[in-house]
Amino acid sequence: MSVLKANCPSCAAPIEFQKGSTIVLVCPFCRSAVARTDRGLDDLGKVAEIVDSESPLRLGLKGHFKGQRFELTGRAQLRHELGGVWDEWYATFSNGWVGWLAEAQGRFYLTFYQPLPENAQLPSFDALHLGQPVEIPGQSLMVTEKGTATSVAADGEIPYQLVPNERSNYADLSGKGSAFGTIDYSMSPPWVFVGQQVTLEEIGLGDAKPVKREAQKVGAEGMGCPNCGGPLSLTAPDKAERVTCPYCNSLLDVNQGKLKWLKALNPPASPPNFVLPIGAEGTFMNNTRFRVIGAVVRSVKVDGITYYWHEYLLYNPLIGFRWLVHSDNHWNFVEPVNPAEVESAQIYGTGSTVTYQGQTFKIFQDAPAVVEFVQGEFYWRVEQGETVRATDYVAPPLMLSQEASNNEINWSVGVYQTNEEIEKAFNVTDLPKPWSVAPNQPFTGGFYIKWGFAFLGILLLVAILMFPFGGLQSTVMNEKLTLQPTASQTTPQTVFSQPFEIKGNRNVQITAQAPVNNSWAELDVDLVNDQNQEVESVNIPIEYYSGTDEDGAWTEGNQTQDATMSSLPAGKYTLRVEGTWQNFQQPIDVQVKVEQNVTRGVNFCCAFLVLAILPVIALIRKWTFESRRWSESMFGSTGGSGDDE
Repeated sequence: MSVLKANCPSCAAPIEFQKGSTIVLVCPFCRSAVARTDRGLDDLGKVAEIVDSESPLRLGLKGHFKGQRFELTGRAQLRHELGGVWDEWYATFSNGWVGWLAEAQGRFYLTFYQPLPENAQLPSFDALHLGQPVEIPGQSLMVTEKGTATSVAADGEIPYQLVPNERSNYADLSGKGSAFGTIDYSMSPPWVFVGQQVTLEEIGLGDAKPVKREAQKVGAEGMGCPNCGGPLSLTAPDKAERVTCPYCNSLLDVNQGKLKWLKALNPPASPPNFVLPIGAEGTFMNNTRFRVIGAVVRSVKVDGITYYWHEYLLYNPLIGFRWLVHSDNHWNFVEPVNPAEVESAQIYGTGSTVTYQGQTFKIFQDAPAVVEFVQGEFYWRVEQGETVRATDYVAPPLMLSQEASNNEINWSVGVYQTNEEIEKAFNVTDLPKPWSVAPNQPFTGGFYIKWGFAFLGILLLVAILMFPFGGLQSTVMNEKLTLQPTASQTTPQTVFSQPFEIKGNRNVQITAQAPVNNSWAELDVDLVNDQNQEVESVNIPIEYYSGTDEDGAWTEGNQTQDATMSSLPAGKYTLRVEGTWQNFQQPIDVQVKVEQNVTRGVNFCCAFLVLAILPVIALIRKWTFESRRWSESMFGSTGGSGDDE
């Protein structure tokens, strides 16, 4: 490809347009934006120096995407109207593609210009609203942010006519599967750029490392508080928009490392006790190291009561920003999620749910969240009193949260962290113990419920299988025996049955029936082995009474009773029945039946009750746990049926 060599129209220094797609080149000598036109070169004006940062990207870096090689040939920095800057790197591909690799808050988005059909109509910027679906050929995206960007700095070769300090409206779009898009309203008709969120590994830049900033070591004069003169040190000066002075509680505006006093913060009535200091470092996400660079006190008011919690802003130059939320001494590690991945009916109230990654979350809270106090540095223009609508949904151990303002919708997912996990992450001890139950705190007794019912199921299965393996119930003897009259109630009468066969390894049940009526009979039954004369004895008392009183008819006892013994050796047996009965002057007929393999269920019931103790207790604990959880919710009636374990 031919290289266009020329002289800068501002300073006459030699410049080269290396890529055929380059429209604007930033002169490395005088910082002029030089535009290439069909009539020559135009000086579009001076651009600011790129804000020094810890970005892992740099001009000349080479990678690949979908099998095509590319090189980063240009970089522009744009400022958000609410504060903060982001980088757009321009990737020139070997096959002629031109891609835009946007870098914001540690996330990367690679997009390409998407021409629209002639009859395609995009909504106007003013008509756009957050959450609105926008149909792009081949996919449906959702508006997640709309705003105005200002071109503040650039470097290298730019494939469009960048004008210094030009303001342009834009809308960011998100879709499922990490799809991402931007509508650029600086042109008419608007241009659409579509692509996806990517990782550096996915585009062949996984070995890129953050650039070490010399600018981080600035003098005390350049980074002194303009109100009290106290020395300040910023962890992310290229991304910081607000910083607080720890000496005089001033809120300061940050402009490329330069500080401007805004106002004095009004500390809350009770000074916040941040348990993690600014500068503390902890490891999360597979040993990724984050630094605490900011801390916020936020609040919501529910039923006239104000509830406070602390949020810690974490920063890693390769990952970006994350949050650590501390409420009622419970902890959550919070990461941003793609809003398009959240399926929501936009209905807020008792029973409302949203779905994320196939999991259903129940609404827990929906209220305005207010910034009460701040410390440290922040990537947006935080203000005391700043308010967003915060809606939380829970599916322990996760909490899915939406924060909505006039121009932006953000979703994030928090993962519950125990005190032990936080102490390990920050190498600290004796963190304050949590109280109550957190909205997404998992119930730890699920193990006992799961395995307790698993063992009960196994017991039931074994009981079912015992029927065919143990054989069917059988009657081995059924005979009527007559006891003749005796001299008194205490004089026993003895009778013998006919011999019968008993099989081994099967239980034996002896049932006796006597026609007693308002009387009794006491039977001592011996099971005699005819081969060795060994005897097994059982006692079978029979009594039956009935009558009437002022409450009506009543009965007590039964004319039939039984006794069971465990298995006996196989062989021939005879029953010896020795009986006494109340009406001893008259004979009494006793029907005696001997059965084997009788299913009584006593052992099964005892085992079932013993095994059920732990899961039942765990279920009661779970119900109590869930009741405590949802008693803290604005929508408490949705509780009590969590699926956490």
